[in-house]
Amino acid sequence: MFSNILIYFVVIPLLMLAGVGLCRNVRQIRAVAVVGSTALIALSVVLLLQYLDLRAAGEAAPMLFVDSWTWFAPLHINLAVGVDGISIAMLLLSSIILFTGSFASWTIAQPKEFFLWLILLSTGVFGFFISIDLFTMFMFYEVALIPMYLLIGVWGSGRKNYSAMKLTLMLMGGSAFLMLGLIGIYYHSAPEGQPLTWNILEIASNASIPHGWQQFLFPMTFVGFGVLGAMFPFHTWSPDGHASAPTAVSMLHAGVLMKLGGYGCFRVAIYLMPQAAHELAWIFLILTGISVVYGAFCACVKTDLKYINAYSSVSHCGLVLFAILMLNTTAMTGAIMQMLSHGLMTALFFALIGMIYGRTHTREITEMGGMMQIMPYLSVCYVIAGMASLGLPGLSGFVAEMTIFVGSFKAGMADFLAGAGSLRIVFTIIACCSIVITAVYILRVVGKLLFGPVYNDHHRELTDATWWERLSTAALIVCVAAIGCFPNFFVNLIKTTFSPEIFAVLGM
Repeated sequence: MFSNILIYFVVIPLLMLAGVGLCRNVRQIRAVAVVGSTALIALSVVLLLQYLDLRAAGEAAPMLFVDSWTWFAPLHINLAVGVDGISIAMLLLSSIILFTGSFASWTIAQPKEFFLWLILLSTGVFGFFISIDLFTMFMFYEVALIPMYLLIGVWGSGRKNYSAMKLTLMLMGGSAFLMLGLIGIYYHSAPEGQPLTWNILEIASNASIPHGWQQFLFPMTFVGFGVLGAMFPFHTWSPDGHASAPTAVSMLHAGVLMKLGGYGCFRVAIYLMPQAAHELAWIFLILTGISVVYGAFCACVKTDLKYINAYSSVSHCGLVLFAILMLNTTAMTGAIMQMLSHGLMTALFFALIGMIYGRTHTREITEMGGMMQIMPYLSVCYVIAGMASLGLPGLSGFVAEMTIFVGSFKAGMADFLAGAGSLRIVFTIIACCSIVITAVYILRVVGKLLFGPVYNDHHRELTDATWWERLSTAALIVCVAAIGCFPNFFVNLIKTTFSPEIFAVLGM
């Protein structure tokens, strides 16, 4: 069983859980978290190199490192694993954010219990990204969601009990829709007379889900995953959850957990039900287009730093779903790039907000000013994160958003010239307006928070970043700059996913 490298993405977090459980002091807990997360980064890099070698050698299968072990034979449930370029990109993102989140939680209260739940959450995330069995994928999905209640309810701030309960109820509601959708897919996973399967690759190759059932199951699965992706009007849990969550939880929540929604929409809803995706995409295109603009406008009127970044996440994650629904290679590649970009820059934002709040004990931009004089390192990092968010060339946001808009315009023009209407091109233009709105709230926050006079004399006594804070933020900035400066590497990695088999299934 342990001959497949992918299984170690679950084994290492489980060993981390055991290690933290045996720790007797804070230093040991920190050591386990850092060593374990470093091992996951190293494992992700090794997997990436092996994957690229296999692709260079001519391996053209949709998924590589595929393996399966029987778990519950009567219902054909298997622990089936496999990865493609998108999966590997998400594994890299998850391991980097877990590593930086460990340093951002260096002084957390009750560290043993906190890291146990945080690592359990990450176990679910890693398991989800390597799974190609729908039942196992759903199980890991739930493992990733359930710890959020305690992480926010115990270690959060503000209206933490309300926020934790609201998040849990809304995400569990989405999970109910998702579970029904997955069961429906299972019972139509193979032609009559052949054994049923939960395996994504087998279902796609069978192409056995009837058109009528696709029309019913596609909305259920897309909404189920879309709730986690903060799709309008199911987004309201996200700002409250982010505002109350501790720093590392906000980093993992916005940086990784919300990406499960976009990944699931592509991997399950669109890949397994392409006919319904082509016919019903316009409905969700409207909802995701609203998410993009609505989230940006809400960020403009908020004064709490976490709420500003949370609504910004609603906008950026809406852009991911928006691009996936364009159903062409360019836009989908941009969607995955946006998942990577947003994961890194929003993790950086939340890390910096947590560090500023830990010193000033306020997140209200109206109560702060002149931070550039007091905390120059943290302030410069905040400016870099802001520039990445509004799409400054040379940083990850520019590459991701430009790829999305080019692909979206391409899809819109194709519809228009074919006489299929102008919905896509109209909403692409509307989505492009979010760039201007993003610039408004980013520059507003930077101006009020970092420049101008120091409003509170007590703030003059504050200190700049510690070594562990510098390590956490610097690692994220390097990754944001790497995607912006060397986009071809990541684009080529993602495009290995779009093999001829994928084109055939999606009708592209």
